[in-house]
Amino acid sequence: MAFSASRCLFSISPGFSTSLSSSPSSSSSSSSLFPCNLYSGSVQTRGISLDQRRRCQWSTFVCKQMEAVKPSSGAKEVVLDKESSLMGRSVNGALPTTSSLSSKDNGENLGLIGEDKEITVTITVVGASGDLAKKKIFPALFALYYEDCFPKHFTIFGYARSNMTDAELRIMVGKTLTCRIDKSENCDQKMKEFLSRCFYHSGQYDSEDNFSKLDEKLKEHEAGRISNRLFYLSIPPNIFIDVVKCASTSASSTSGWTRVIVEKPFGRDLESSSALTKGFKQYLDEDQIFRIDHYLGKELVENLSVLRFSNLVFEPLWSRQYIRNVQLIFSEDFGTEGRGGYFDSYGIIRDIMQNHLLQILALFAMETPVSLDAEDIRNEKVKVLRSMRPLEIENVVVGQYKGHVKGGVSYPAYTDDNTVPKGSLTPTFAAAALFIDNARWDGVPFLMKAGKALHSKRAEIRVQFRHVPGNLYKNTFSVDIDRATNELVIRVQPDEAIYLKINNKVPGLGMRLDRSKLNLHYAAKYSKEIPDAYERLLLDAIEGERRLFIRSDELDAAWKLFTPLLKELEDRKIHPELYPYGSRGPVGAHYLAAKYNVRWGDINAENYKT
Repeated sequence: MAFSASRCLFSISPGFSTSLSSSPSSSSSSSSLFPCNLYSGSVQTRGISLDQRRRCQWSTFVCKQMEAVKPSSGAKEVVLDKESSLMGRSVNGALPTTSSLSSKDNGENLGLIGEDKEITVTITVVGASGDLAKKKIFPALFALYYEDCFPKHFTIFGYARSNMTDAELRIMVGKTLTCRIDKSENCDQKMKEFLSRCFYHSGQYDSEDNFSKLDEKLKEHEAGRISNRLFYLSIPPNIFIDVVKCASTSASSTSGWTRVIVEKPFGRDLESSSALTKGFKQYLDEDQIFRIDHYLGKELVENLSVLRFSNLVFEPLWSRQYIRNVQLIFSEDFGTEGRGGYFDSYGIIRDIMQNHLLQILALFAMETPVSLDAEDIRNEKVKVLRSMRPLEIENVVVGQYKGHVKGGVSYPAYTDDNTVPKGSLTPTFAAAALFIDNARWDGVPFLMKAGKALHSKRAEIRVQFRHVPGNLYKNTFSVDIDRATNELVIRVQPDEAIYLKINNKVPGLGMRLDRSKLNLHYAAKYSKEIPDAYERLLLDAIEGERRLFIRSDELDAAWKLFTPLLKELEDRKIHPELYPYGSRGPVGAHYLAAKYNVRWGDINAENYKT
């Protein structure tokens, strides 16, 4: 999905279902070729997408309905009349915030709601002085502002224990902002405008009095408007509940919605995760909690379901009948290097596999949802997770990188990091074979591996299809029959691409086969820069779109799958297999793949530049 100003200016729910007339020919061909296409509302027609047309109709509709909204004192949710609620959104689901409307196109009074009250959005970054806030959250907020995704009235607050003035916050944030989006406009001016909306409040994370003073500041900037408040918890998980309690009781909106974005990790195991969820729900409803996994906001992960459900060529192949194995690969070409304190208490399984890779697996393997509604999609993901076979230690390999000298350069071991305890058994690499015990995927191995200090940086999904029965050309491939199978590769990062490997005859008088690629290389196809995952997810949270956020029962199902394995690894003090810094990982990972007659697809992977 291209990141465009049209989404930001009109912002419509996927549930919006007003039918638009189309030519009989297009209608009939669509229904006959791909029944129940989830994405039919977004297909381009004569240069203008149906989605864009609906946005235009929606903006007109909202103007007529604004008078129907009567916010009550203390309400956290304001619902439109019966007709508008059928469109799929309440204020708690992002209507009628002006992030859904463009003041440029609809006049100055479009922000009016009810009794001549305008709407404002306030985003409070809790933990504003931390690395995540500086490197990701504030730059993402600026990118959204640059793309006109914020309403006319909005404010950004930083909250942390550090003593800092508004001016000091702006200097700190200003150093992280870039003009990457559109260098043809006056980016310096945009930065000044954005920074003028940024303020700071110093306080303790467990002080209701400090949050009450924050509330007073927020009210000053909201100036009597309908206030919608988003709190981003960029803090360690051990203080999540303190902040949620204080924000909910002392700084919650009394007229609009209040939402909280929670940054991972969501606990260390099922017990601690359940305790966090129970703590949250003392002060928040489930639909106020947005558990963020930034990998779900990446463009190629977002495109995964589009690729499958909107292309007839793939959907019939998406099962055990045609797919031999699926590989989810994550690798980094650097180690912890002074940042091992946090990592050592979690390890690669908790840090990457239990959340990022498992979420991608659930999206990949789910059944077709009833609609694109968030709950319908999350329901199908939960079904996948609950159908998965418990992880056995025989199907897992763990490793830890050791020191290595390459090209005259000495690379440190994991335990050489001063922030890592000596003799640590925390894995920096893990590979696992997982199985989904349902009719679609029975017997198909889902191989997952993740590691640090490996030979390359990549995140990709590799789908290896079955051999062609009675392949006439098998002798042309000699004994390496695996090279004759088709493979679909979805490269999430870097240098995003989707390509399908096919067999092809090399031109000439002889019969020689070659492996070729049908390639969608994003940098070559699309000139527009791909947005950062945090931009998409922050915008979704403001709009109330929950599709890419993790629900509590989904989180429980994920932890139930991994908790017994993690407990066994720790109780038995299993030593990870050592592998050299900059290598392809432990040899054991290759034996694990071979156990299921599989070869890791990244062993002979192509260069990234295509």
